[in-house]
Amino acid sequence: MNKAYLSIGTNIGNRKENLENALKALQAESEITINQVSSVYETDPVGFEDQDAFLNIAVSIQTSLDPESLLQKGLDIEAVLGRIRLIRWGPRLIDIDLLLYEDITQRSETLELPHPRMIERAFVMIPLQEIAPDVAAPLMREEVLADQGIRQTNIELVW
Repeated sequence: MNKAYLSIGTNIGNRKENLENALKALQAESEITINQVSSVYETDPVGFEDQDAFLNIAVSIQTSLDPESLLQKGLDIEAVLGRIRLIRWGPRLIDIDLLLYEDITQRSETLELPHPRMIERAFVMIPLQEIAPDVAAPLMREEVLADQGIRQTNIELVW
């Protein structure tokens, strides 16, 4: 089994339920075991800003899937849950991003590891730091920590 980290976000519909459904779908996969889930953070949109705030979490998993297959599994789950891609960085029902997979560095047409923009995004790094401080610390940048567009919530997920 290999360790990987995911970032999951949503800003359409029942955001709490969307996160719970994504976690349930991941856990239902025989090749994936969820180890840890961060607190839920509410974050201001990045890029396309004319949209509702997001709920974001980081997730630590164990998987027997290789990185490309894990990426595809995330995309498949997004599709099953109803994600439609219309606007880059736009509103989304669910977004499952593969951040890190073991110590693998990879660049292909479909996948880049570590995730190429993760260190620029407080909504990724702060939840990741919560569940994997030893992994996040070497990647953390001061300007990301100073970002005020992220707020920890008291939302408890049930999955």
